[in-house]
Amino acid sequence: MRFLMLNWRDPKNPISGGAERVTLAHLLALVERGHEVFWYTNDFPGGAREEVFERIKIVRGGGKGSSILKAISWYRRQPRFDLVMDQHHGFPWFAPWWCNTNCVAYIHEVLGPIWSAFYPEPVSTIGRWQERWTHWLYRNVPFWTPSESTKKDLHAHGVRSVTVIPNGIYGGSGDLLRLLPDTPPLAMLEEKPLQLPLRLICVSRSAPNKRVEHAIQAVKCLADRNIPVQLKVVGVGDAKVELERLTKSLNLQDKVIFTGYLSEEQKNSALREAHFLVHTSMREGWGLNVIEANAMGTPAAVYPVGGLIDSTVPGQTGLVTTAETPESLADALAGIIKTPELYSRYRVSAWERSKTFSWKEILPQMAAWLEASAQKH
Repeated sequence: MRFLMLNWRDPKNPISGGAERVTLAHLLALVERGHEVFWYTNDFPGGAREEVFERIKIVRGGGKGSSILKAISWYRRQPRFDLVMDQHHGFPWFAPWWCNTNCVAYIHEVLGPIWSAFYPEPVSTIGRWQERWTHWLYRNVPFWTPSESTKKDLHAHGVRSVTVIPNGIYGGSGDLLRLLPDTPPLAMLEEKPLQLPLRLICVSRSAPNKRVEHAIQAVKCLADRNIPVQLKVVGVGDAKVELERLTKSLNLQDKVIFTGYLSEEQKNSALREAHFLVHTSMREGWGLNVIEANAMGTPAAVYPVGGLIDSTVPGQTGLVTTAETPESLADALAGIIKTPELYSRYRVSAWERSKTFSWKEILPQMAAWLEASAQKH
């Protein structure tokens, strides 16, 4: 069969991220099952018009405001596809109205409040309205997503059919093992008593929607309570300079360390050393780094937002705060220090649960669902 993925970015785009890595996993699974797979995406400086990447035929054309028209023009010259996958990142491709074949929508998260993190009023309000209107327009198109929270949001916007298939973290084979980050759960859970100083880690792109500043402010709250604490901030992004300035203004230079980019091996080592991963994002598609931390024997302390309440099971595999504030995060962490036996239970439960997110189990489910969607008529 012939499959087409529509996505604003591809793996070679300089601004590609986690969505592209997961998309690559899904498409490689289809290739390995003998299907012909195309990926239409936006152009970028230095990007070839067409190329084959890992047996996936990538076609680039257009940018913001023009790539949809370019895609339509290219598509009309192609043999019939069995399935078109319309991936949403704030805006869709409107493929159901021009592809003339089976079509599904793929979405990681409903942006909602994230619009306000990147755009001022009234643009952010228009963005939220557009997103809700788009989902209503797509209400009869089958969606797939990695989290129950996103499914709930889509249903609230009128979408009728949503399939949830989570992402994997380890256990790929062949090309998948070579191309995807592979974080197999520890073979044995190492001893890691909850002793002071409390070791925290934040693994995140430094962007407004990630709210890394909340993690830094939570360290200040703990320090003000005379609780020894350390925080490692792993990742890069445009907001890094501002975060370093905040750290200095709060006099936390001896408690907050910015590591920048780390290799997978270095990142996993840092996760093993930490007592908690802290995640204060506005919203996530699923919270992949939470499960990766769990695989390293480290539970998470997260905000009560979509995606993070899917990757962390409240009261079982980690802490979910009562509010989206640094004070609430500090309260949760200060409380767990008093009950180290509860921390040990969280560690074991989180580690055991991480073993269920194997690509070898998830990708065949995903590929089978896409194949069934391609055979509807």
